[in-house]
Amino acid sequence: MSRRKRSDQLSGGHDSFLDIVANLVGILIILVVILGARSHQLAQEIEIEPPTEAELALIDREHRTALSVSRDVERLEKSISAYDGELEHRRKEREVLMQLLDVAQQQWEESLAEMDEQKQKTAALQRDREIAENELAELNAQASALEEVPESIVAVEHLPTPMAKTVFGDEVHFRLKDGLLAMVPIDALLDEIKEDFQRLASSARSGDKESSVGPIRDFVAHYSMQMSRESVARGGQIGMASRVQVAELIIEPLREPIGEPIAQALQPQSQLAYELAGRDPASTTVTVWVYPESFAQFRQVKEYLYRMGFATAGRPLPHGHPIAGSPSGSRSQSQ
Repeated sequence: MSRRKRSDQLSGGHDSFLDIVANLVGILIILVVILGARSHQLAQEIEIEPPTEAELALIDREHRTALSVSRDVERLEKSISAYDGELEHRRKEREVLMQLLDVAQQQWEESLAEMDEQKQKTAALQRDREIAENELAELNAQASALEEVPESIVAVEHLPTPMAKTVFGDEVHFRLKDGLLAMVPIDALLDEIKEDFQRLASSARSGDKESSVGPIRDFVAHYSMQMSRESVARGGQIGMASRVQVAELIIEPLREPIGEPIAQALQPQSQLAYELAGRDPASTTVTVWVYPESFAQFRQVKEYLYRMGFATAGRPLPHGHPIAGSPSGSRSQSQ
């Protein structure tokens, strides 16, 4: 490839040189024609009128110039012929070298074909051995470098991870968003929803209803319920009864941001400490509804609750989604 590229470069350079020489020859020819026309004009003037000494000197100078240009043209033509001969010679040398390369390639392929299977395996094993030796030398160098590095001890803090279990006892809810921890009064909001059920069940007709309760501690609950009339059997008699159930529940704060910063929430006089005061750690689970940007703070809360003996349940929430529930939802899993 390099020889072919070099030959192409040589050919391209020769073409450029030929273009330059052709342009020079054309210019010289134009000068000769101009000088000839000028000489002819001067000759006619001489026939008509005897030239002066100045005109004779000018004619002689132009004649010498024409002779010099003619000699330059002949010299350039000889140079072009010499370059053409050199280029042809280089082309022949290239052809010979390419033929020798083809012969050598063919001989190499024949030599490889003549090697038996055992020799090929030996050559392959030798190459593998050299590669393994190089890798071993690199590993030894790395081991020596590691021995010179001072040994450092890294302490890794971790919490015991017990088996998760479904929460059925007392449960306290908090929301952790943007590093702020706020108590969510879900139980109190559900109690008000139950009172709404009792009030609406006696007056409302069947169908879907929407309503809201709260605010309680700066949180409100928006819910939709399904009401229907069904026949039931009581004491051998069949009667009609109202059936009411929650279809969807959404709990959200009245304002944002809400809650205490983590550094304040983990202090003895915080809202978290106040809510947990008097509760039995063996039967109480703290459920934290946590958003993605506050996962690091959730670990701090979990460590704090672990030291206090409370089980913790984490409920991740996507960005922009409030706390929600439905009859098909799942209970918290505490650890």
